[in-house]
Amino acid sequence: MKPEEYVKFLTEQFVRYMERPRAERKQTRQEHREQRLPVRNQLFGQIPNAIENYVARLKPFFSKKR
Repeated sequence: MKPEEYVKFLTEQFVRYMERPRAERKQTRQEHREQRLPVRNQLFGQIPNAIENYVARLKPFFSKKR
């Protein structure tokens, strides 16, 4: 893609975005934020969930009074 075509494409995208009403833009951003994975999952994948489940299974074992 030539630089001129790329600049034209970016300009069209920006203009299209700015022509939408402010409330619609805000709602779109909010929906995008809700769909994202938590940061811990983005960085470490399923490892935090596995540890959390493992600890939850061990809690009843250690909380029993002896």
